[in-house]
Amino acid sequence: MIHFTIEDRDGERQPIEIPEGINLSLMEVLKASEYTILATCGGMALCATCHVQVLDGIDTLPSAQDAELDMLDTLPDAESDSRLACQIRVDETLEGAVFRIKSPEPSY
Repeated sequence: MIHFTIEDRDGERQPIEIPEGINLSLMEVLKASEYTILATCGGMALCATCHVQVLDGIDTLPSAQDAELDMLDTLPDAESDSRLACQIRVDETLEGAVFRIKSPEPSY
């Protein structure tokens, strides 16, 4: 099992446990775990509505690719520890990581 933590917009933390080899992105896990993120583009790194901040574990994650970095550059609140959840694959590199949801709350 892979264990990591999600901090929501209110600062509340919830541990997440995902089976190894599930082949999902962090965005897909967040949506399946009923976190309110838009993920408008469906995981193509085109909208930044799945913006997360890596509070712990950024050194173990694969580096962001150019498309992700370009999209993060458009965000006024992006920092060096910002990532797009759609571009992070859930695998053993996430073990022990802590992510804060940064994308705005959807307004339906």
